[in-house]
Amino acid sequence: MTTKRRRVLAGATAALVCAGVCAGQAATAVAAPGERVSTADRATLQRSLDELTTTGAQGVQVRITEGRRQTVLRSGTADHGGERPVPRDGAFRVGSITKTFVATVVLQLVAEGRVELDAPVARYLPGLLPDGDRITVRMLLQHTSGLANYTGLLPTGPEEFSTPEAFEEERYRHHEARDLVALAAAQPLDFEPGTSWSYSNTGYLVAGLLVEEVTGQSWREAVEERVVEPLHLRGTSAPGDRVTLPPPHAHGYARIGGEVVNVTRMNATIAGAAGEVVSTTADLDRFLDALLDGRLLPAAQLAEMKRTTPVSPQYGLGLVAVPLECGVTAWGHDGDTTGYTSIALSTEDTRERVVLSLSTAPDPGEFRGGNELISEVFCG
Repeated sequence: MTTKRRRVLAGATAALVCAGVCAGQAATAVAAPGERVSTADRATLQRSLDELTTTGAQGVQVRITEGRRQTVLRSGTADHGGERPVPRDGAFRVGSITKTFVATVVLQLVAEGRVELDAPVARYLPGLLPDGDRITVRMLLQHTSGLANYTGLLPTGPEEFSTPEAFEEERYRHHEARDLVALAAAQPLDFEPGTSWSYSNTGYLVAGLLVEEVTGQSWREAVEERVVEPLHLRGTSAPGDRVTLPPPHAHGYARIGGEVVNVTRMNATIAGAAGEVVSTTADLDRFLDALLDGRLLPAAQLAEMKRTTPVSPQYGLGLVAVPLECGVTAWGHDGDTTGYTSIALSTEDTRERVVLSLSTAPDPGEFRGGNELISEVFCG
């Protein structure tokens, strides 16, 4: 979410395309004790993980579900220069997968008759956006609003700082969503609302403010009450100003001004409703399963979430459609934030699912192996 290096799941194959600053150390993938291995070829899965940790990741963990069978694998190390293995279900920053949580809450409010998808934003947040009477709630969630992306207007990733000291001054800074929205709203629209598609984190900050206006709760409280608590997602939170990750977790790194910097600790309010959430592979797997299985949204709102358009052929409302070469379409989202890159995908019937998170190493890499792993899970 937070960097200008934003990627979207797109194209004929579901490549886990990660940009970032990394190179890693390989280790053998290990299944968690007592967990059954899926029919996806284990040697291929292990090779894919090990390739990720030699071409860009410090460490990687993946949870693969096939029916009632589940496999948890890992590769690499949790610390740069150390030997501690990546935790099998460690906490990580999910980045833009946060958007799926926020979109779910907005669509619950739609189901309750408290929000209309095609109503202008100005109805709920008068005066927030200069073009709020022309931008609808749907456009916010589908990235068709034309709003400038605020993450392109200020430094949001460690690679954008010339010295560790400069990064240190910014990494713990608190950010208000309204200030970030105002920064973007001061820019001209990228296009007329509804006429094109462009990934804009700004839209989800506005969606978070809309949730707060309609419910009287912060978007964090709404996600907690409506998604986290009902699904018993004990490893999931929106940390606000809390800069640490709960243990256990792997660390993410970057090289800034020639020095290796541990970038794990940060104030994620710069991401807010567009990318702040912390979770685990087990929790994201449970969330995606419940969402696509219709346990969080009525059928009508789930259909809206999955509805793409000629303007937005692969992005629904906080949910991405990923067509694979074998004819399967996977649904989910990816996330990219300081120190971590993640992906959560499922078949529409939820029978096959994969949740993967990697922590970044200090030097740039190509992140090879993700495409092979995803293809093996869904097409193997």
